[in-house]
Amino acid sequence: MDSLKKLFPFSFRNDGVAGLIIGIVIYVVLCAVAGLIIGLVPNLIVLGVIKWILGLLIEIYGLVGIVLAILHFVKAV
Repeated sequence: MDSLKKLFPFSFRNDGVAGLIIGIVIYVVLCAVAGLIIGLVPNLIVLGVIKWILGLLIEIYGLVGIVLAILHFVKAV
């Protein structure tokens, strides 16, 4: 559990509804900014695969962070 708290620091805030909303907004903004930065990289064949994998990993990180924030809010974790 401690390793999850280190990997997803915004998911385990104890601020009630405000902490939940702030955590979700942070993960959504993180994914959006990462998507914009990845989109600015020139589209070469080799870089396309790397961009796709990197984008996929960032989106999975954001989704897991949001799910953990919700689970922590409802005290299921």
